[in-house]
Amino acid sequence: MSKRYLNTLISESLEIEAIEAKEAGAIGYMARILTQATMPHKKVLGNEFIRSNGLFSLSIVAPSRIGLPYGTIPRLLLAWLTTESVKTKSNVVVLGHTLSGFMRELGLIPAGGRWGTITRLREQMQRLFSSAISYTYDKGAHWSIKNIQPVTQADLWWDPKIPEQASLWQSTVTLSQEFFTEITSRPIPIDFRALKTLKRSPLAIDIYCWLTYRMSYLKRNTSIPWDVLQLQFGSNYMQPEHGKRDFKRAFLRELKKVLVVYDRLNLDFDSKLLILKPSKPHISRNITTDYL
Repeated sequence: MSKRYLNTLISESLEIEAIEAKEAGAIGYMARILTQATMPHKKVLGNEFIRSNGLFSLSIVAPSRIGLPYGTIPRLLLAWLTTESVKTKSNVVVLGHTLSGFMRELGLIPAGGRWGTITRLREQMQRLFSSAISYTYDKGAHWSIKNIQPVTQADLWWDPKIPEQASLWQSTVTLSQEFFTEITSRPIPIDFRALKTLKRSPLAIDIYCWLTYRMSYLKRNTSIPWDVLQLQFGSNYMQPEHGKRDFKRAFLRELKKVLVVYDRLNLDFDSKLLILKPSKPHISRNITTDYL
């Protein structure tokens, strides 16, 4: 972590501490299923991605000509869509008249060009909105599966060459009723400013959302083996010559960033285990039901 980036994290975390999420209008939500198992961190080959967490397994499938969503942008999009769905109680989510305005909602600065944020956002929106999700629970004697097409329709009217220009019609995303019910049923409250601060790292965002969820109900110390965490967060970190040590190293590096933003966390680790200890939730419990 560079000194400049660390200073940015510290500065933004102090702002988060100074103003409660509710006062800042920054209360957000993330669907529980997406804190239990996560999307790809990097571009992957093929059009199917599977990640497991104990009895739970998540599968994402996308058209091969479009590809799977990956990185931080789909995570920001899903958190924003979940938050708006919870607030409005509607499965039709309005993205607004201008591209630049929507990007500011996600904490992104509009920039053109082949590798610019506008191009990357447009690509990841296409990947995410074209994907289908299925998840299973396998308890041995009982096995269940649920298949969901998250988005049934998306209409984006922005001109990427003129991000500040207001379109005649507002861009909208229509969520399937199944997905809408899934993401608004007991969603995990988060501070959206934390996601924006951690937006350089998809793994850091995943760790933040997962720990926010776990600390909302944790009553006693809980030890989790590193190999179990690796299945949940990133089997792609495994290297033949190093094995799970590569994942542990990456996880601890990103955990340091999360601890700067969420300094109420109380945890420990050793060579075999990550040890979670009861901690104060990042979002106070008495304001988590404002929109529910």
